[in-house]
Amino acid sequence: MKGILLKDLYIAKSGIIITLTSLFVLTFGLSFLLDVTAILMLAPAVSTAAVYISITNDASSKWNKNVITMPVTRAQIIGTKYILYILLSAVGIIVVLVSLGALSLMGITVTLYSMLFNAAIGISVALLAGGISLPCVYFFDAEKSQIVYMIAFVASTGIITVLVLLINIFIPVKNNILLAFYIVLAISFVWFAVSYKIAAYAYQKKDIT
Repeated sequence: MKGILLKDLYIAKSGIIITLTSLFVLTFGLSFLLDVTAILMLAPAVSTAAVYISITNDASSKWNKNVITMPVTRAQIIGTKYILYILLSAVGIIVVLVSLGALSLMGITVTLYSMLFNAAIGISVALLAGGISLPCVYFFDAEKSQIVYMIAFVASTGIITVLVLLINIFIPVKNNILLAFYIVLAISFVWFAVSYKIAAYAYQKKDIT
């Protein structure tokens, strides 16, 4: 399983470097235009694009036919994609946090509240979108799954809106904004875990041709 994860990282290496460099530069560029911590809403989602690069490569190179002969279960094969997704999301957040730290030293105002708020939204969007799109890779072909990937990020924002409205029935969101979005974040993690189970089941039933 570790070897498969390293393979995915190697294949997507150039895309990962470009994405993370872009996030670093974008953080500095936006610091003079708006609340720079807003980039935390984009960082996790943008960073995960490399996962789909590895999935597309697997399909085009017929890797899926070879990996099932290796001493790993199909659930573990799927698990590497989910681990990679989480890993890249975390790296994206870290890169932006480092950038924000540098900006803070330069005198740019960066508040802990805004970082926590924007990070909660960004991670929730990434988890919800990933939970929708990753299983679709094993129901559809690579091209269609990439379309689902883009739609999933739009859908995730709608899901978050609905969740916030539901939470507001029980907790006044305006007075408990961070609490509300941390509840959304917790739900997003649960959905991501359920999504893994769905994807693993679908892959176990799929005929590899």
